[in-house]
Amino acid sequence: MPRPLWSGAISFGLVTIPVKLMSATEDRSVRFHQVHTEDLGRVRVRKFCEAEDREVSAGEIGKGYEVSKDTLVAVTDEELEQMPLPTAKAIEIVAFVPAASIDPVRLSGDSYFLQFDGQVAAKPYVLIARALARNTKVAIAKLAWHERERLVLLRVRDGALIAHVLKWDDEVRDPSELAPKDITVTDPEIDEALHLVDSTTTDDISGYRDEYRKALEAVLEAKAEGRQPPKPSTETEEPGGKVVDLMAALQESVRKAQAARGEDAGEAEVHEMPTAKKKTAAKMARKAPVRKTTKKTAAAKKPARRQRGA
Repeated sequence: MPRPLWSGAISFGLVTIPVKLMSATEDRSVRFHQVHTEDLGRVRVRKFCEAEDREVSAGEIGKGYEVSKDTLVAVTDEELEQMPLPTAKAIEIVAFVPAASIDPVRLSGDSYFLQFDGQVAAKPYVLIARALARNTKVAIAKLAWHERERLVLLRVRDGALIAHVLKWDDEVRDPSELAPKDITVTDPEIDEALHLVDSTTTDDISGYRDEYRKALEAVLEAKAEGRQPPKPSTETEEPGGKVVDLMAALQESVRKAQAARGEDAGEAEVHEMPTAKKKTAAKMARKAPVRKTTKKTAAAKKPARRQRGA
């Protein structure tokens, strides 16, 4: 387990549960250094003081807030730690809400395990964990950490409490302007989309892997060994701008999903929809009058045969 990131207590009514905050995830991303492309020398960021025009050490660097242009006020770590906040050393539970009522967009992506701190904390820790596990509610709490107060969601996973950091209401943008307007879909299309949802439903996503990281590691391994990096596959088809029959596309998707599960769904054919130009051409072809020509007229229009030597 990683080292604790924070220590304090869960405040649950009159119950206090000493806990330590532990990171619940780890970043497995491949990291790059900035280098000079000519000689691969490391490029480093140095911190300079504008007033003295010299490089300063980490011990000389503090925090400053810009009150107005060219006016800064210094703020020390001690002043931040001593602010009169009830959540400075406590995860204060403020409410319980149905888990389904939490919009996933509010989840910031930061998750932490809460480890009970000492044997005294074991029983109240287990008590709140089992209480949460027996219903569909989650706890909403407040925590002051990393120079700001955060809203967190507490739930149970395998008997352990886990905290998910939430966005505040004013941090979530309104997406209403992004939704397409005046688009009509039919009930059969919706039913087929639901059929596709049912065909691809699973309760286990543990088998998915980071294919990008895997491919990147293969490139780095080849470069380190002096080999050419793997070439991209030519079998994958680039997504195009074709307009297809939506219903047929849904049916074909359902067929492929069922085939992947070993179910026989028959065959479906996806038809390319005519574009605006094709529609116009087809419409004009239907409206264009058919000209009838007599044999005499056709003969009159037939070009004269050229004579040899002309």
